[in-house]
Amino acid sequence: MDRIPEPELMDEPEQARAYADADFEAVNAGFVADFQRRFPALADGRPLLLDLGCGPGDIPLRLARALPGARVEAVDGSGAMLALARRAVSGAPEESRITLVERTLQALEPRSEAIHAVVSNSLLHHLHHGPDLWEAIKRVAGPGAAVYVMDLRRPESRERAAEIVAEYAAGEPEQLRTDFHNSLLAAFTPEEVRTQLQAAGLDGLEVEAVSDRHLLVAGTL
Repeated sequence: MDRIPEPELMDEPEQARAYADADFEAVNAGFVADFQRRFPALADGRPLLLDLGCGPGDIPLRLARALPGARVEAVDGSGAMLALARRAVSGAPEESRITLVERTLQALEPRSEAIHAVVSNSLLHHLHHGPDLWEAIKRVAGPGAAVYVMDLRRPESRERAAEIVAEYAAGEPEQLRTDFHNSLLAAFTPEEVRTQLQAAGLDGLEVEAVSDRHLLVAGTL
């Protein structure tokens, strides 16, 4: 099945709210736990983590809680999403260690302070041009930075996409089920991601199919 791109940004407040209200407890908790397992050295010191496509802010909060010394710069191009993230972070004990930034990947600039890790969850499938993510990571993170990117992977057919939505989102609102289905159709396959990484000179990063609907890119630059 060919890829069917979707809009890059969740700019509509209703769409952003439906995503924020969905039950991603198990997925997000697993994301942070596996990140910690793969990169245990980040538990020491005051590492700077960059979360690309932070959405409503749940993962930046979880990262800051799991790594008490870490600082998290959480970036999203959607104002609607960042408004929800601000509400989530406001008043939290970790608030002083989380910086929210409204910016697209293309606008990210290199900085003088070293980035110790780049994480991203469910951003890649939104991009019209997938290599934009890998080019941004190369631009802002230097050698030794950890990379942990989780995303959907495209199923073999529309029928299989519908089955996945029915299995994992049957009780969710119609808006979220529609977005989930469209996101599955817009996702890349592991083979496509490996090709993108090779073209970007990042073929040292590993690509894994970690579930019937997710892929993971992980490693060290």
